[in-house]
Parts: sequence; structure tokens; C-alpha cells
Amino acid sequence: MRNIKEILKDRILVLDGAMGTMLQQYKFTEEDFRGERFKAWEHPLQGNNDLLSLTQPDAIAAVHRKYFEARADIVETNTFSGTTIAMADYHMEDLVYELNYESARIAKEVANDFTLREPEKPRFVAGSIGPTNKTASMSPDVNDPGFRAISFDELRIAYKQQVEALLDGGADILLVETIFDTLNAKAALFAIEEVKDERNIDIPIMISGTITDASGRTLSGQTAEAFLISISHIPILSVGFNCALGAKQLVPHLEVVSAKSNHAISAHPNAGLPNAFGEYDETPEQMAAQIKEYVEKGLVNIVGGCCGTTPAHIKAISDLVARYAPRSLSVVS
Repeated sequence: MRNIKEILKDRILVLDGAMGTMLQQYKFTEEDFRGERFKAWEHPLQGNNDLLSLTQPDAIAAVHRKYFEARADIVETNTFSGTTIAMADYHMEDLVYELNYESARIAKEVANDFTLREPEKPRFVAGSIGPTNKTASMSPDVNDPGFRAISFDELRIAYKQQVEALLDGGADILLVETIFDTLNAKAALFAIEEVKDERNIDIPIMISGTITDASGRTLSGQTAEAFLISISHIPILSVGFNCALGAKQLVPHLEVVSAKSNHAISAHPNAGLPNAFGEYDETPEQMAAQIKEYVEKGLVNIVGGCCGTTPAHIKAISDLVARYAPRSLSVVS
């Protein structure tokens, strides 16, 4: 299979869309989340999408298949909350290895099927590493600004468990995504480097932050350029942004990192901004029309979708970017 770094020089790669949006269409009940194995679990499990890799694996495989059929090059594993920190909400910390391993295995199996069918278009699996539900940089208690709900070392240990399982399951890439606190991300990156050293391996790393408001900053207060500087000491495949904003709103932030970085640039925005009901109304055609600005300006190397996006969105994006050259990787920061 061709090295992904070489492919990036030839064309814009397409990432998949939202796993959660697709799973919502199944309308899984509490019983569906539990399956037979967790029928007697003492705590509610509905909403634990990562668990579906164990209880509804066929649905997870079907979502991956639909995105590959929509011409995605990369799918993300169903592991956005796959750490002991996030799984504590469901009292499922002991399942973290299995959740990540099985999620990666399912995605890799589907990817291999498509690669065998179309060897000229190899498919890749990105191990999704979410931000957790805690922040290392800020206090959750307004009356105690020095308090932290999580430490760097606790994050590092949790991320390391996740990374090891994703690699064992067959992930080709590790994607540290939806970063609202760069210190959390640095713990994940530290853990990845530890595993790389221990296993004497090299694996492509994608990093994707999230701009949370119109001021153009992450939740922990960094601008796009500051975020880029904070993670640039790590050897990475790509840097970019996802979530929180629609495609149009991401343009100025992509312009900043594109001009300042010699890494590949990625973007997987939401299908517009949420409406009053928290739903996303932007059609595939509307989203692709906005992403056209990315490719006309030569800003991106990898593009896909986040909240509210479906295989139809990814197909529209794939059809669009096929007509454009990727951003030059000879940019000097």
C-alpha cells in the first residue's frame, strides 16, 4: 500500500463524516446499547456510542462502509470517548482496551475490503482520540481557579492505554481531534511518542483543534497560530481544525495555519452552525460550495466533515476536491 505521505503530494485526501450523526439514524434504545452482554449493567448506557463497537458491530461496520462508498480515503474509528476518563461516566473504565481494539479492527477490516477492490485508492483507518470531558488548563470551579479536575500525568496514562489498543487493532494513523485544551493534546502526543519509542515504530499523527467562538480562539484561549506553535515540536502528518464551526467560518483560521506550517493541513467542519434544536441543516451541496474556497485558495490537503455530515456530504466533497490540486507541501513556516 502506498505511503500516505506520498499520496498527499498527489491529491487532496478525503476524511469521513460524523459517526454520531449516522448512528442517530438507527434510533438505538437502551436495550440496543446494552445488547446481551451488558443486559444487567447497573448503570444507564444509552448514548455511549463507543460501546456500540461491542454491542452493535454490524452498524459500525456499515457506517464505515457507507463513507468509503462515498469515496472517503480515511475513516475514523468509533473511539472518540475511548479513554478511562470519558468511560468513567458509564463505569466502563475496564473496557477501554477492548473498545479501542475492536473499533480499530472493525474499521480496518472494512478498509482492507475496499483497498483490495481498488488498490489504486488505498483506504486508511485513523484512530480517533478525543479530548476527554476534562480540561487540564482550566478550573471547573469558578470559586477555585487553581483547581484542576485532571492532571497531565492522568491524561498521559489514559491516552497511552487508548493508543496501544488502537495500534493493536490496526489503526494506520492516530488522530488527536477536537482539541479545546492544548495541554490535553500535549498529554496525548506525549503518550503517542512514548508508545512509538517503546515499540520502535513510526505512525502518522494528525492533530485537529477546535475554534469555539467568533473570537477565533480555542476554549483554553489560544489563537490558531498559538495552537500551531504549541504542537509543532512533535513530528506530525497534519494539523488543522474540526467541529464547532461550519466550513465558511473556518476559512480565516485555515489561512493562518496554512501560511505558517509546513505540515499537511486538514479541515473537517460541521455541516454549518446548529439551529435552535441543535440540528445541522446544511445540505451536501451547500457545504461543498463553501469548501470550494478551501481548494481554490490551496489551503488544504485533507478535508472531511464533522457534526451533521453524512455520506452524501462526503460524496459531494470528494467530487469537488477531485478537480483540484492539493496545497503545496513545500511551504516553509
